[in-house]
Amino acid sequence: MSVNFHKVKFKPGKISYNDVLEAYSKNIFPMGEYNGTISWFTAEPRAVIPLNTDKGLKISHSLNQTLNKNIFKVRIDKAFKTVIRLCSLRRYTWINNEIIKLYTDLHEHGFAHSVEAYIDNKLAGGLYGVALNGAFFGESMFYLYPNASKICVVKLFDILKKSNFLLFDIQMITPVFKTFGAIEIESNKYLPLLKKAMRVKREFKLN
Repeated sequence: MSVNFHKVKFKPGKISYNDVLEAYSKNIFPMGEYNGTISWFTAEPRAVIPLNTDKGLKISHSLNQTLNKNIFKVRIDKAFKTVIRLCSLRRYTWINNEIIKLYTDLHEHGFAHSVEAYIDNKLAGGLYGVALNGAFFGESMFYLYPNASKICVVKLFDILKKSNFLLFDIQMITPVFKTFGAIEIESNKYLPLLKKAMRVKREFKLN
């Protein structure tokens, strides 16, 4: 199923971190444009990784072998600015300078978080997203060492499960997230789940 991104009208003018939080609560998210501005979007269908399953995250045999070797040390929120900038270093990206400033502000106010994988105290990969009430909205990830970003996804899922989050939103399925068991859901299923997640309070922390 192909994902359709629809541009929507929401909060014109200068954008604050509170505007982003309100947008997430209403099934809207910001994306940077090539001219340096920010626009608002929604997506149909929406991709999520189910948290309400006893089976847990789908982990491939090769990734499980990497996990068992304990190659990586995982930390959270130790290098947020570095993570988001490394996530932006690709040919086509929505992470422009305004997005970096905005999400850094979200991070400084305790809403945006990074999960980082290190080898010998050197950053090997990471991801970032926004935790709001009972939902986590994953934004982007990068790796400098094979499997480093996947290790971060595994740790993120573990954090969300142990902290009883209700929604793990990834916007759209990529080949990597498909291997983890991500699914696409239509708005009539996504919106009730989002509404339920907004009614609860959860704390994002490394367990």
